[in-house]
Amino acid sequence: MEKQDYDGPILEIDKLSISFFTRLREIPAVMDFSATVMPGEALGLVGESGCGKSTVALGVMQDLGVNGRIVGGSIKFKGRDLNTMSQDELRDIRGSEIAMIYQEPMASLNPAMKIGKQLAEVPMIHEGVSEDEAMKRALEVVTDVKLPDPQRILKSYPHQLSGGQQQRIVIAMALMSKPSLLILDEPTTALDVTVEAAVVELVKDLGKKYGTSMLFISHNLGLVLETCDRICVMYSGEAVERGSIEDVFDKMQHPYTQALFRSIPLPGADKNARPLVAIPGNFPLPHERPQGCNFGPRCDYFEEGRCDADMSIPMEIIEGHDRHQSRCLKFKEIDWNAPIEVGEQKEKAAAGDVVLKMDNLKKYYEVAANALFGGGDKKVVKANETLSFEARESETLAIVGESGCGKSTFAKVLMGLETATDGQIILDNRSIGDTPIEDRDTKTVADVQMVFQNPFDTLNPSMTVGRQIIRALEIFGVGDSDADRKDRMLKLLDLVKLPRAFADRMPRQLSGGQKQRVGIARAFAGDARIVVADEPVSALDVSVQAAVTDLLMEIQREHKTTLLFISHDLSIVRYLSDRVMVMYLGHVVELGTTDQVFAPPYHPYTEALLSAVPIADTSVEKKHIVLEGDIPSAMNPPSGCPFQTRCRWKDKVAGGLCEKEVPAVRMMADGHQIKCHLSDDALAEMDQVIKIAAE
Repeated sequence: MEKQDYDGPILEIDKLSISFFTRLREIPAVMDFSATVMPGEALGLVGESGCGKSTVALGVMQDLGVNGRIVGGSIKFKGRDLNTMSQDELRDIRGSEIAMIYQEPMASLNPAMKIGKQLAEVPMIHEGVSEDEAMKRALEVVTDVKLPDPQRILKSYPHQLSGGQQQRIVIAMALMSKPSLLILDEPTTALDVTVEAAVVELVKDLGKKYGTSMLFISHNLGLVLETCDRICVMYSGEAVERGSIEDVFDKMQHPYTQALFRSIPLPGADKNARPLVAIPGNFPLPHERPQGCNFGPRCDYFEEGRCDADMSIPMEIIEGHDRHQSRCLKFKEIDWNAPIEVGEQKEKAAAGDVVLKMDNLKKYYEVAANALFGGGDKKVVKANETLSFEARESETLAIVGESGCGKSTFAKVLMGLETATDGQIILDNRSIGDTPIEDRDTKTVADVQMVFQNPFDTLNPSMTVGRQIIRALEIFGVGDSDADRKDRMLKLLDLVKLPRAFADRMPRQLSGGQKQRVGIARAFAGDARIVVADEPVSALDVSVQAAVTDLLMEIQREHKTTLLFISHDLSIVRYLSDRVMVMYLGHVVELGTTDQVFAPPYHPYTEALLSAVPIADTSVEKKHIVLEGDIPSAMNPPSGCPFQTRCRWKDKVAGGLCEKEVPAVRMMADGHQIKCHLSDDALAEMDQVIKIAAE
């Protein structure tokens, strides 16, 4: 089937409604949804999990499974209605005209088939080209997605590639037959920020090169700002606002869009002076949506008798803007420029005495070189190299870096789940680095607690919430009697702002954000002195993130807790932390106060990290640095400076020093340290990466 040039809308979704049918009821997942994508245009579809954005994509692909059905409206692709096409016609279009890239790259790759063969299949099946021609095209596309040594990659199996490389192969596969429409469903969620920046850059370049139109689904507003021309905001199955990026970001006209922006840490937010404002209440379940406006119960501008009247609220056009619409009865009456009512300003507790000290901590693992079958020589993985730092009472120290840099290993040693190979960890003048958790006394265990990344994995599914917290109190030896412990458990629920009635609920009855709060309550059960929070909000929606980070800060103010916050999201780090430690391949490459780390001079790796963070603010200008190559393996680190294989400043250092020796730690101003060979003059040349345009 030859592709024709088409100059109308590539994708036209009109008043689409999709429901899922269970034995008990029909569950409406998407209602009255309309969107248009013009040739070469990228449309961002944003909203929190459960709002129906992936369902829209599956509707376009006509892949709703057994229970899903389109119950109203139409989806037209190049003017033809997809709902009325036969399976054969759809098969022709899918993959050749419309391609989709999923969140989890390994789900789209066949583990038992070499990459080259998987790529060549696409044009062989869709266009009937010969295998030689298909392999030629595969090589071209793998080169296009900027993978090193394309010939070798074509001969590799998926498991031999890193996550970022796998995701590029999936993108290459989608581009093999030069589709007119590319649907990307959270394509970078599983990747590191630096890899994400490279993949996003790639998608934009390829979109231009092939003239592809895109539907980009994401919950990350910064990412949509960087990749799309237009945006559509969804809430609870409906589009609530859509328009150009500039209109929606700078002249928003829907209370939900406004609430969403208030809950993300943009440059300028400050945890004490300008705290984030979390959206009150919870997202409605599909079968429990309120009457009238879905967002009504959580909206600042709600008017009884009007916003909850039994009627459907239409999308209305906003005059004078570029195809900008809002689904709100009051958008013309609201003063959108009114200053934000600043949340209550809090005094920050001054940092107290040093509670935790690490001195030249090393953690090495030994692995058999032939790990699959044992035997062979042993290789050493240097997960942490000479880590030294101090953390004080009431202080938040952020630990940032890409996956594989050793940040979670360090947390495990601190918790006693692993023991240090060398060096010391000193907690209140006691050395605990070589004491495994089973040999630690109860006080030490209660003092150092952890909040994990995924709230779903850390709760016992067959125990009520209250029982799980009481169990922690028993282990920490808190309370003299059962009644005492029960009372303390209820107070802990108050502390994390959960209703006391939740004590009798099972974990499956809670949302992700509520589960994370239970995890925090449990961590604070024994009055923890130090809490290690390992990516505690990355699995949560934006609006919930604000509430959970705010909660951690409040507990910290009250209990003078030391918080070690492990994260790769630098926007949250900038908002939360007092000091930042940047790690790369087991080394601390930079350490300083948040202001020092976010302003030049930077370690070259910190500079690249800052440039990679997507920021949802049109007034921010960002220096553009894309790191070449993937992170080297800790089993086989490069010689000399660990970062030298990807560093753009390496030429400034004479005599190949970067490749020969590990740099010493340099003391800059006031306790700011950088591990780098660059001269003072070169460091002084560095520009600000993130600039906020003058008002």
